[in-house]
Amino acid sequence: MTNVYSFDGIVVLGLLFVCTCAYLKKVPRLNSWLLSEKKGVWGVFYKAAVIGTRLHHAVAITCLSMALYLVFLK
Repeated sequence: MTNVYSFDGIVVLGLLFVCTCAYLKKVPRLNSWLLSEKKGVWGVFYKAAVIGTRLHHAVAITCLSMALYLVFLK
C-alpha cells in the first residue's frame, strides 16, 4: 500500500489525476462538461488534461517507472 502522505504517494496521486484528465479529454460529453473552463478551480482539470496530452511520452515513462518502483523496490 502507498501512503498518500509520502512523496511517492503524492507522485502516484498526481500521475493518476493527469492520466484521468487526459482520458476524459477524449470523451466528447465529458470534455464539454468538465474541461470547458480554462480558469479558476475547474481550470485545474483542463491544465492537467493539457499536460497529459502534450507530454504523453513523459507521463507514460513516469507511470511505468513509478509502477516498477512500487512493485519491486517498495
